[in-house]
Amino acid sequence: MPRIAAARQPRALLQNRFAVPFTDQTEFMTIRLLPPNLVNRIAAGEVVERPAAAVKELVENAIDAGATRIEVHLREGGRALIAVVDDGAGMQSGDLALAVERHATSKLPADDLLDLRWLGFRGEALPSIGAVSRLTIVSRPRGAESARGETAWQITVEGGIKSTPAPAAHPFGTRVEVRDLFYATPARLKFLKGERAEQMACVDAVERLAMAHPGIAFRVLAEGDRRLLDLPAAAAGDLFEARLARLAAILGREFGANALKVEAVREGVRLSGYAGVPTYHRATAQHQYLFVNGRPVRDKLLYGAVRGAYQDFLARDRHPVVALFLDLPPSEVDVNVHPAKAEVRFRDAGLVRGLIVGALKHALAEAGHRASTTVADAALGAFRPGSAPMMAGGASPSSVPRGVAEAAAAYFAAPRDTGAPALPGLDAPSAPTAAPGPATPADFPLGVARAQVHGTYIVAQTRDGIVIVDQHAAHERLVYERMKAMLENGGVARQGLLLPEVIELEPAAVERLAARAGELGELGLQLEPFGRGAVVVRAVPALLGDTDVAGLVRDLADELAELGDAPALKERLADVCSTIACHGSIRAGRRLLPEEMNALLRQMEATPHSGQCNHGRPTYVELKLADIERLFGRR
Repeated sequence: MPRIAAARQPRALLQNRFAVPFTDQTEFMTIRLLPPNLVNRIAAGEVVERPAAAVKELVENAIDAGATRIEVHLREGGRALIAVVDDGAGMQSGDLALAVERHATSKLPADDLLDLRWLGFRGEALPSIGAVSRLTIVSRPRGAESARGETAWQITVEGGIKSTPAPAAHPFGTRVEVRDLFYATPARLKFLKGERAEQMACVDAVERLAMAHPGIAFRVLAEGDRRLLDLPAAAAGDLFEARLARLAAILGREFGANALKVEAVREGVRLSGYAGVPTYHRATAQHQYLFVNGRPVRDKLLYGAVRGAYQDFLARDRHPVVALFLDLPPSEVDVNVHPAKAEVRFRDAGLVRGLIVGALKHALAEAGHRASTTVADAALGAFRPGSAPMMAGGASPSSVPRGVAEAAAAYFAAPRDTGAPALPGLDAPSAPTAAPGPATPADFPLGVARAQVHGTYIVAQTRDGIVIVDQHAAHERLVYERMKAMLENGGVARQGLLLPEVIELEPAAVERLAARAGELGELGLQLEPFGRGAVVVRAVPALLGDTDVAGLVRDLADELAELGDAPALKERLADVCSTIACHGSIRAGRRLLPEEMNALLRQMEATPHSGQCNHGRPTYVELKLADIERLFGRR
C-alpha cells in the first residue's frame, strides 16, 4: 500500500491493526481455564524465579518444621541440584502426598489469612518447584512407624507428574532434592546468571534466614562438600548476645565491634537488633537486613525509616549497616502482598516508621563520640610500608595526617591549660574535670592535646594511646549539633552585622532566598532582597563567629535549588544546617592555642554523634599504645 494512502486511514483502524495481531477476534476474547500443568508453571515463575528462591522456600519449610540443624547442598549454583536436609518434625505418607498439591498447607489452622505465624504458608512452593524440576522428598516423622514397619516415606514429582508415596530409609526429619531446575521450562534458564552468582544468591538467602534464627545450625555445601557457610547453633542464653554472635559470623567481626544495640517497644510493636555506628558505612543499601516476625523482607518503608534516622550523619551516597528485627501481632501486618513474601504492608505504617527512626536515633545518641574501629585499623595500615588500605565503605583514610613525625617530635610539649574556649560555637567544657592541678591524659576519654600537625590535626595523648582529630570535621559536627539544639528551643541566636553586607546573585537565586527568608531567620540568618540581583544580609547565626557571609549565602542558594519545592526547610534541616555549620567551622590551616584544642576535645566528649562529621567521615582516629609499639617492633 502506498505510504500516503496508509496515512489517510482512520486513526482508530491503524491503532487496532497494530495492537491486535489476531485474525480471529472471537478466539482472542474467549475465556477458558488454563490446564493445571500450565497454572503450576505460572506459579513457579512467581515463586521460584531462580535457584535462590527455591532454597529460601525449602529452608523456610525446614524452620517451620522445628529443625535445629539445616544443611543445603548445591551443584552448579543450584541448577543441577538443590538438596535441603533437616531434623525437623517430618511427615507421614498422607501428609507427604498432600504437600505437593497446590493450596495445601498445615499452617492455617483457623483458615485466617491475617493470623500467619509461620514463614511459609501459601501452599504453592513445593508443587511449583515440582512443576519445573525433578523433585524428590523423603521424610520420616519423629516417633512414628508405618503399618508396614517402614519408618520413612518418599514421593517424586517430575515436571508436575506426581508419584504415590513409597516406603524408604531415612533418619528423622526431611530431605528435599530438586534436580535439573527449570528443565521443564528451558527458556527460563537463559535468564539465570552465572554459576557463581547463582551460588552466592543461594548463600545470601540462607544467611538472611540464619540471622533471624540463631538457635538453628546452618550449613551450605557445594561440589566436593566445599563449605560455603557453616554456622553453629547459638547456646541457650541471651537473645541479643546470640544474635550479635550470629551477625558477626555472617557480616564479619568488624560489624560486631561497631554495632550498637537497638531495642524499643511501642503499642505492642517491638524493635530489636543492631545498627552500625555512622562511620561504619557502605556504598549501597544491600547491607541493611530487615526482618518482620522472623521473615527477611525488602520493604521501602523500612529502608526509608533507616535512611531518615541516619540522615544527619551520612552523605547521600553512603548507607549504614543494620540488622533490625520487628515483631508485632500477625493481624497488624500483611505478608501476602508479594508472591515471594519479600514485601509487607503494615496496618499502622506511621507507628512502625516512627518506632524505627526513634529507636535508631536513640541508639546513635547513646553512642556519644564513638567512631568505627575500622578507622584505626585503616590508620595503622597506612603507616605500614607498601600498604594502601581502605576504610569501611571504601572511603580512604583521609583523616590520617602525613605529618605524624611532627607530632612525635612535639609529643611531650604538653599544653596543660584546659580553660575557656576561644572558638566560635563552643560552650565551656561540660565533661567532668580533673582534680586541681594540670590535666592528665587519664582524666578524659579523648585525652589532652599535645600538638597540632600541619595546622589541621590535633594530636592528643590518652590513657593508653593517642587520638588524632580532624579539627574542621569535629568542629563542624559540634556547630551542627548546637544549631539543632537551638532550633528545638526557639531558634538560633543572631549576631547583627555592624555593616549589612550586600551580595550579588542571579535573580533566580535571590527569589529562592527571599521565598525562604522567614525560615532562614529561624536559623539565625536575616536577609532580604536588595534590588533584582542582590540580597542584603543584616544578621548571621551568632555561633558562627567571623565567617564568609557571601560564601555562606551563595552555598545556601545552591542548596535551596537542590531542595526544590520542599514544603518546609525543617523537613530537610540536615542539608541546610550542614551548609551553615560548615561555614562556621575551624578551617584547615588555622593554628590553635592549647586551650582551644582542649576545649574542642572536651566538647566532643560531651556532644552526641561527634565521632563523625555531617557527611559520615570520622572526626578522629584513636591508636592504642600497643598497636603503635607493634609498628616499631616493640611487641
